[in-house]
Formats: sequence, structure tokens, C-alpha cells
Amino acid sequence: MRIANIFNLGIKELRSLGRDPIMLALIGFSFTASVYMAATAMPETLNKAPIAIVDEDQSALSTRIAGAFYPPYFSPPVFITAQEMDSRMDAGLTTFALDIPPNFQRDVLAGRKPDVQLNVDATRMTQAFTGGGYIQTIVAMEVAAFVQRYRAATVLPVDLALRARFNPTLSKAWFGAVIRVIDEITMLSIILTGAALIREREHGTIEHLLVMPVTPFEVMVAKVWAMALVVLAAAAFSLLFIVQGLLAVPIEGSVALFLAGATVHLFATTSLGIFIATMARSMPQFALLVILTIMPLQMLSGGVTPRESMPELVQFVMQAAPTTHFVMMAQAVLFRGAGFDVVWPQFAAIATIGAVLFFFALLRFRKAISEAT
Repeated sequence: MRIANIFNLGIKELRSLGRDPIMLALIGFSFTASVYMAATAMPETLNKAPIAIVDEDQSALSTRIAGAFYPPYFSPPVFITAQEMDSRMDAGLTTFALDIPPNFQRDVLAGRKPDVQLNVDATRMTQAFTGGGYIQTIVAMEVAAFVQRYRAATVLPVDLALRARFNPTLSKAWFGAVIRVIDEITMLSIILTGAALIREREHGTIEHLLVMPVTPFEVMVAKVWAMALVVLAAAAFSLLFIVQGLLAVPIEGSVALFLAGATVHLFATTSLGIFIATMARSMPQFALLVILTIMPLQMLSGGVTPRESMPELVQFVMQAAPTTHFVMMAQAVLFRGAGFDVVWPQFAAIATIGAVLFFFALLRFRKAISEAT
């Protein structure tokens, strides 16, 4: 192995990437606009949900209930008639339609239990489930406060002192931005490395490498360090200028420690990208294989759903995925301010998995080169 060969081949990869505007645009979008959108537009949460109210009572109580719906959870209520309710929901203009019946206030003050109809567009499943519970709570609290003339607090036998650690404001943007950076590191490293190999095969430059005094190991290591460097630089830019700068998300731990863990993770994912590329015959095949690989890596690694809520078999299988340990390490460092003494098991696990992936990728790469000759 010659270090000069690895360095020069890596520079060649960087120049080749610099002449690919599509890949450059993908990198730029993934670590800027994509991170920003993931932080500010969380589709699984209740945010400015459109609600309409059919106020058939026109009383002080119904007005009080209507005034309890305001941003950020709900858009300002739209007052409609009963005839407009179904047509608006059919057109997708309303997610929730609350129908307050006539004589509602009189029945409440008389001690009767009038029914309030809530129509929900269940095609917006997550918002429907969350928003339905919010609306029931809001209506019940407003009715109770109106009847009792004050907002009574239930006296509990136990005083619960709530401490929201690591995210005291419960801001969803903190979680969404960091997780998207973690996901983009995995996705881009696999795509860039695999696409570099497929591009050489399609352009015929792989044959040029075969006649040069370089080994398959040197060629593969060059691709790994070059593409990993690009992703690492883009991730550092995103953390500093998009996450901490534009979104004002506080990072509790060491960014340098996170980037060190990302470097080890990139060793594993770039090797995986080369392995997938050696199995594909063309760029479309590579894209399909990447989709089949990226989806489970991102969904089952614990970044979106806690691993404890997954079946035990899935938890066991995902221990062999580098993303599982990378997500654990990244969350511990960036959210909880953990040091190396806490996350060294994740470093060791990622490095071990990366070595295994690199070994099998190198075997496949040598076989692909021998077949090309």
C-alpha cells in the first residue's frame, strides 16, 4: 500500500464529485433545507390544525369554547353553518368540525349533559388522534370553568415535580433538526460512495485504474476517505450554521466528539455503499438497493421510534447495524452532553461493524474488478 496512491486517488474522487452538479445540489439540500424543514415542519405533531365551529347556541359559553382554540396547535376557528360542515370536510378544508347544539349553555347550567358533536377527518391520522384528545380536554375545561366561575385545580395527594431534562422547553425543533443531520450522514455517505463506483463503471474509467500500479485496497480506501470527508464537512457546516445558528438549537455536548463518532460511522457506511454498488449493475439498480437499505436503517435504529418499543427480534437484529449505535452515541453527546467515557462502547461497536463491512466490501470489490478484466 502506498499512501501517495490513496491520497491521489482520493483527490481524483473529489474532482469527479466537483464536476457533478446533481450530487453537489443533493449534498447542499440535504444538510441545509432538509434539516430546516425537518425541524420546523413536524407532520406528526399538531400544528395549526384547521378547525371549524358550528355555533348553534350563540351563548357566552359557546363563545368561550371557540376562543380557546388558537395557534400553535389550532388555526383560528372558522364559523360555519351545519350545511357547510360536510362539504368543507369533503374538500379537505377542515380537519376538525365542532358542532355546539342549541340551548347548550342552558342545559349545562341546568345540570343536564348535552352532547357536543366533533367531526374528525381521520385520513389525517396522527393529527386526528392527537387533536381529538386536545379538543375534548379544552371543551371539558372551559365548561367546568364556566360552571364554577373559576378554573379549579384538582388537589392531588402527591405533588409531582416535573423536570424536563435535555429539552426544557419541549421544543420539537430540537429533536427534528439533530435527527435529520444524523439521517443525512448515513444516507449521503452510502449514496456518494456507491455512486462514485457506479459512475466509474459506466464511464469506463474503472479499466484505467486496472492498468495503473494500484491495488483494489488503495482504490477502495481512496473512495472511502474522499466521500467521508465531504459528508463530514457538510455535517459540521449543518450543525454549526443551520442547527445552532439558524434554528438556535443548543448543543449540550462536544461537537468535536460527535464528529469523531461520525468519522467512525462514515467508515462503516461508506464501506456499505461500496458493497451495495458492487451488487448493482447500473445506477437505477443501485438506487433501488439503497432504498431497501436506508429505510430500515433509519426507521429501526432508534432515531424515530425508541428501540424499547420495537419487538425484541428487531432490537437484536439491529444491533448489527452501525446506525443503531451511531444514533445512541449522537443523542448522548448532542442532547445529554455525554463524554467519551460514556459513549466509548458505541465507538467500539461502530468500529467493529465497520471493519466487518469493509472486509466484505473489499472482497466484493476485488471480485468485481476481476470480472471486469
